[in-house]
Amino acid sequence: MFSPATRKSSLLRQKDRNQWGHGASAPLVSSPSTPLPSEQAGGPFLNTSIPNRPITGTPAPWVTRPSVAVRMPTTKNFEKGTELDQTKPVYVGDFPRHLRDVQEELLHVAASGDKLFTGGMDKGAGLCWIISRNKLYIWSYLSASLSNKCVILEIPSSVVEIRDGDKKAMHSNYWMVCIVRWDAVSAKIDKVLGQCDSAGVIICNMKTQVVVYWPDIFLESRNMPVIGLPTHLEVSETNFHGEGRKGANGHQEICLVGSVHLSEHDYINSIIAAPIPYSSKECIAIACQSNGKLWHFHFTQSGIFRKKVPHDIFGASYVSYSQTNKRYARSLIWHLQPHACSEKLGCQFFLLTDREVQYWNVMLTPEVNVVKLWANEIVGNDGDLGIKKDLAGQKHIWLLDMQVDERGKEISILVATFCKDRLGGSSYTQYSLLTMICKAGKNINIENPGAMSARVLEKKAPLQVIIPKARVEDEEFLFSMRLRIGGKPSGSAMILSGDGTATVTNYLRGCVRLYQFDLPYDAGKILDASVFPSADDDEEGAWVVLTEKVGVWAIPEKAVLLGGVEPPERSLSRKGSCNEGITQEENRIQAFGGNMAPRRANSEAWNGGDRPRSAITGVVQRTAQDEEAEVLLGRLFCDFMISGEVEGAFEKLNLKGAFEKEGETNVFTRMSKSIVDTLAKHWTTTRGAELVASAIVSSLLLDKQQKHQKYLHFLALSRCHDELSFKQRHALLSIMEHGEKLSSIIQLRELQNVNSQNHLNNADTPSSFSEIWRGGSLWDLIQLVGDKTRRNTVMLMDRDNAEVFYSKVSDIEEFFCCLSHHITYIISEDQPYNIQMQRAYEVSNACTILIQSAMQYRIENYTWYPSPEGLIPWNCQPVVRSGLWCIASSIMKLLKQSSVIDISRKSDLWSQLEKLTDILLEAYTVSITSRVERGEEHRGLMQEYLRRRDELLDSLLELTKRFADANYQDKCKGVEDLEVKENIFREVSLPLLAIAKRHEGYPTLWHICYHLNDSRLLRNLMHDSRGLKGGFSNFVFEQLIKNHQVAKLLRLGEEFRDELASFLKDHSDLLWLHEIYLSQFSSASETLHTLALYQDDSSSLIEGRDFVQIKMPSSMADRRRLLNLSKIAVAAGKKEGFELKMLHIEAFLHILMFQEEVLACFSDNEGRPDMNKLIPPVDLIEMCLRGRTQKLALLAFEIFAWMGSSFRNSNRSLLDESWRNAADQDDWVALANQSTTEGWSDELVLKNIRETILFKASCRCYGPEAQAYEGGFDEILPLRKDEIDFTSPKESGSSVETILMQHKSFPDAGKLMLTAIVLGRESIGIIPEADEELAMES
Repeated sequence: MFSPATRKSSLLRQKDRNQWGHGASAPLVSSPSTPLPSEQAGGPFLNTSIPNRPITGTPAPWVTRPSVAVRMPTTKNFEKGTELDQTKPVYVGDFPRHLRDVQEELLHVAASGDKLFTGGMDKGAGLCWIISRNKLYIWSYLSASLSNKCVILEIPSSVVEIRDGDKKAMHSNYWMVCIVRWDAVSAKIDKVLGQCDSAGVIICNMKTQVVVYWPDIFLESRNMPVIGLPTHLEVSETNFHGEGRKGANGHQEICLVGSVHLSEHDYINSIIAAPIPYSSKECIAIACQSNGKLWHFHFTQSGIFRKKVPHDIFGASYVSYSQTNKRYARSLIWHLQPHACSEKLGCQFFLLTDREVQYWNVMLTPEVNVVKLWANEIVGNDGDLGIKKDLAGQKHIWLLDMQVDERGKEISILVATFCKDRLGGSSYTQYSLLTMICKAGKNINIENPGAMSARVLEKKAPLQVIIPKARVEDEEFLFSMRLRIGGKPSGSAMILSGDGTATVTNYLRGCVRLYQFDLPYDAGKILDASVFPSADDDEEGAWVVLTEKVGVWAIPEKAVLLGGVEPPERSLSRKGSCNEGITQEENRIQAFGGNMAPRRANSEAWNGGDRPRSAITGVVQRTAQDEEAEVLLGRLFCDFMISGEVEGAFEKLNLKGAFEKEGETNVFTRMSKSIVDTLAKHWTTTRGAELVASAIVSSLLLDKQQKHQKYLHFLALSRCHDELSFKQRHALLSIMEHGEKLSSIIQLRELQNVNSQNHLNNADTPSSFSEIWRGGSLWDLIQLVGDKTRRNTVMLMDRDNAEVFYSKVSDIEEFFCCLSHHITYIISEDQPYNIQMQRAYEVSNACTILIQSAMQYRIENYTWYPSPEGLIPWNCQPVVRSGLWCIASSIMKLLKQSSVIDISRKSDLWSQLEKLTDILLEAYTVSITSRVERGEEHRGLMQEYLRRRDELLDSLLELTKRFADANYQDKCKGVEDLEVKENIFREVSLPLLAIAKRHEGYPTLWHICYHLNDSRLLRNLMHDSRGLKGGFSNFVFEQLIKNHQVAKLLRLGEEFRDELASFLKDHSDLLWLHEIYLSQFSSASETLHTLALYQDDSSSLIEGRDFVQIKMPSSMADRRRLLNLSKIAVAAGKKEGFELKMLHIEAFLHILMFQEEVLACFSDNEGRPDMNKLIPPVDLIEMCLRGRTQKLALLAFEIFAWMGSSFRNSNRSLLDESWRNAADQDDWVALANQSTTEGWSDELVLKNIRETILFKASCRCYGPEAQAYEGGFDEILPLRKDEIDFTSPKESGSSVETILMQHKSFPDAGKLMLTAIVLGRESIGIIPEADEELAMES
C-alpha cells in the first residue's frame, strides 16, 4: 500500500538470487521456484502487476512449502540454532490441500490483477477463511500442522446468483464473514493450543444482503446452512439498485474528482456478531449500510430474523454538513469481546461514520433492543477533540477505519485528508492515525443515555501523520483501506489496502517509520492481517498476514524495527513506482549493523493513557567485543574438534574479554546454549508426527550431547573451565545445566517412544501411527510447550511444535510452566476418571524422569560443577516448583475421589506421587539454603515449603494406610492376621518413611511408628533425626505429653537424657523428676521451688525469675508439698550454701502459712480471693492493713519478717504504715489516763502494756528471739531515733519512734507508747509458754 518496495539494485537482486538458489545450477529443492525457460518467462501466466520482480517467476503455491527455501538462512547461522535472520518475513503455514487445488486452477485462468479470493483472519478464534467460487474454506493459522484440518462449507447456489439473474464466478468478492465462538469460556486455552472446537459462521453479501448461517461448523454431522433472503419490503427500504438516488437531505449524491460513481449507498459494509447467552447455537448480529441504516439479525438453527433498527445514526446536526461528502457509515466494532460483556447491560459497540464516533448498546436477546448512548465528533473544529485544526490546507477528510484495543481503552482511527498545496497548487493526500482514550465502560446508563458525559473520548496524542504527501486516490481505493492494531512492536499498526498491500507503521526515535510486507517473489495480494496470540497475555503478538498465493506469513518485530523507513512522498497503490527501494535496503543494512538502543517505554507521541509501552525485545544488546569473543570461541572450538589442539586458546579468549560477563550473557554460556538449541535443518513440518516419532530426533539429541561433551573437554583442556569456576560460577553452572537438560530431554524422548508403543498395543481399533503418536497427555504438553516457544520466537513459526520442543533444550523450564498454567486442560474433569488417571501418570512420570535424569547427570559429572554456595539450580526455580506442585495436587485430588482402592490402577499413580513429593521438597530445601547463603529473605518460601510438605505427607500417609488395608484384604480374604497386616504396612510405608525422614516430616514418622507400635523404630528415628528445635525427639516428647503418657516419656529419658532435659525446660512439672533421675538435686530443688510458687497470671513470690508455661499446682497443700520436696532435694544435693537455700524455702513456707491465716480472717462476702491462688506479698500486707484487726496487724509484720531485707527496703512506706496501724489498735490515751488516775505501779504498767500490739510488734521485730530472713528490721528501720546512723548513706533518718511521734495519741500518751516498744524489744514481762503453764498449775 504505502511502500511497494519493488525496486532493488542489481547488486541486491543478484544477492537474492544467490542466496535463495535462483541460479540455474541450484538444485530444485533449494529454490522457492523452478527456473523457467526464457521463452516462458514472459508468458501471461507469470506476468505480475508488480514490476521489477526476478525473472525466475512466482513459485507455484501447490509445491510443498515453497517458503522454506525463502526463509532458509545460511548453514553457519542455521546450525547455531539461535542466529536466524529476523529481518525477513517468516513462513507460518500453507493453504489447505483442497484450497491449493482450487488455487492452481484459478491461477491458470485468471487475468493479471484479478482478485482471486476473498479472505480474512479472525483473531479471537485463530482462524483464516477464504471464499473461492461457491465454497468457504476455514482453517487455523496458529500452527502449520493445523492448516491441513480445513472445514469446507458450500455456499448454496441459490444465494450465489445476483438478483438480476447473472451468475459470476468471481462474485465472492462481496462476501463478509463473521465467526461466532460458542466455547468463549475456554478461548484462552484454545488460543494456546491453536484450535477452536465450536463455532458458528455467518456470511453476508454486501450487495444482495443475503445472509447464510452455519450453527456449528466443527460438528461431524454438520447442520445444513440457514439462509436469510431480504424481503421485498426490506429491499424497497434500502432502495436497492437505486442508481443516482437522492440522499437523505433531498440532494443527489456526487463524488469527488477521480472517483467512480457506484451504487454502493445501500451496501452492507460492516457486520458484527455475538452469541446469545444460555441459548442453543443462537446469536445476534448488527450490520450497517453505507446510507446510515442499522439492521438487527437474530440467527437460530431454524431461521434468520432481521429487523431494521429504528434509529438514525446521523442525527439533526448532520444536515449542515457539506453536501459533497458521501454519507458512508464506515465500520462497526465491539468495544469488548462479547463473552466479556455483562448479560444485564448487554454489549456495546462503536460505529464509525464519516465525521464522528458513535457508541451503541445492544442487548443479547432475540428482541431488537439497540440504543445509541453517545456520539463524539471527530471531523470538527474542536481543538481538544476535532482534527481540523491539526490539518493545514485540508479540503476534505475521510475517516477510513477504526480499531479498539483488547482492553477497550484506546481507539485508533485511520484518517485520509485531501489537501492542496497553496504555493505549488498541487493536490495530494495525507494519511494519519488518531489515537483516542475512551472513558466509557463501567458507568453505562442504558435507561438514560443522555445522562452520560458529552466528552467521552479524549485525544491520547496529537494526530500522527503517517505519510505527509501521497498521490490522490479515488474514494473506492480509500474506502478499501483497513486498520489493524495490537502487534509488535508495541504501539504499531498495520494498514491494508484494497489493492493487496500491507504496511506496518511504527513510531520510533521520534518519527514514524513504515515497513511493507514483501517477499522476493510475487505472493499475491494481502487478503487480511491479524496478530499471532502471544504466550503471555500482557504482551502483544507478532503480525500475521494472509497472502493470496503462498499462505500465512509472520512479520518479526525486528523486521519492523530494522526494515522500516521514513515515510517518503509516494503513491499508496501498486500503480507507479518509487525510488525508495535502494534507500530502504541501505537503511536496513545500516540499522542491522549498528547498535540499536531499545525504544523508550513512553515516547513523546504516546505519553497518554495508563499503560506504558514495553521496550522492544527483538534486538539483543551486544557489543562488538562480545561478537568478536564469540566468533573467536567458535573458531577455536571448531579447530579443537578437528585437531584436538587448544594451544593459546585461553590467552586469546582472555585478551578478547571473554571472561568479563557473567550468567547468560557470558560468551561460553551462549556457545553452550547454541549447541544444545541447534535446529535440525532436515526437519520439515509437512512430514508431521511420523518424522518426529522416528529415530531422527533421538539421533540429533545424541549428536548434541556428544558435541556438548566435547565442548566441556575443550573448556577443561584450555584452562577456561578453571577460570570460569573461579570467576563466573553462574556461567559455568548454566553450561553444566545445559548438559543436564540435554540428558533429561533424551530420557524424555525415550519415554515418549515407550508411551507411543503402549498406546499402539492398547488401541482397541487400528489407527494410523501418527494418531497413536499424538495421543496422550505427554504429547499434548509437548505441543503446548512447543507452541509457546514458537509464539515467543517468530522465526520458529514455520516449525512443528514437537520439533521446537526437542530442539530448544535450554528452555526445558517451559515444560513445567505450561504444566502449571494448563493443568486443567492436561487433566480435565470432563474426561473419564480412568483417562484422568492415565494422563496424570504420563505427565508425572515425565516430570520425574526429567528431574531424575538431570540429577543423575549432576552426580556423574560433579567434578565439573562450581561450588554450589548461593547458586540455585534450574530444577529448583519457582516455575519448576510450581509445575511439580500442580501435577502433585492433581494426583492427590484424583486419589481422594474414590474410597475404594483399585490397586492395579492406582498403585503406579501413588508411586508417582511419592517421587514427585521427594523431588519437590528437595527443590524447596535447596532454594531455601541458597537464599540463606545469599542473605536474602526466605521466610515466605519457608512457610510455603512447610505448608506444602505437610499437605503432601499427610496425603501420602492416608493413601499408604488405604493401600495397606486394600493389600491386606486382598491377601487375607477376611482372615484376621495382625502380623501380616503389620508387615504389609511396614513394607508399603518404607518410601514414605524415607521421604519424611529427609524432610523432617515428624507427624508422618510418628504416625507410622504409632501405627506399627514399634518403639525400636521410634528410638532409631529419634537418634537419626536431630534437626532444629530438638528434632524428632522433641516431637515425640510433645506427643507423649499430649497423650498423657508420662511414664513412657520418662522412660525415654533413660536413653535421651540431654534431649529430654532440654525439652522439659518448658515443662517444669515434669522436669524435676528427670533431674532427680539424673541426680541433679540442686537443679531439681530450683525446679520444684519455681513450680511451687508459679502462677498463671505471672504473679509469683519469686522476684526476677522468668517462668514458662507449666502445670499450676492445684492447692496450697500442693505448693507446700513441692516446697518440702525442694528442701529435701537441697539437703540431698548438699551443694555449697545449701543451708541458705533451705532457709529461703522455709521463708516461703511461712509466707504460704501466713497467707492462709490472712485469708481466714475474711469472709466470702468481703471479697476474699481464691484460697489456692498466690497473693503477692504487697497485696497481702495491704489486706492486713485494711482488716483493722490486731491479728492482721501482727501478721503484716510476720510477712515483712519472712520476705527478706530487699523487700523491706523497697516497701519502706508500707512498713511505716504497718507501725501506724499497730499504734491504732489500742486506745493509748485511755491507758495513759487510767494509769495516772489509778496510779499504776511498774508491774501493773508492764502487765497492761504487754497486751498492746505495739509491744508485741516490737517484740516480734526487734526482740532478742525475733526471726527474720536476710537480716533484722533495725537495718532498715531503727527502733529509736537516737539509734539512727546519720553517717550511713543508706539511712533515711526515720525510726519507729519518729513514726509514733506523728501519731495523734502521742502528745497525751507518748511516754507510754515509747515504753511499750522499748520493753517489747527487751522482751520484759514475756513469760515462756512452758513456765506460764507451770505457774498456772501451781
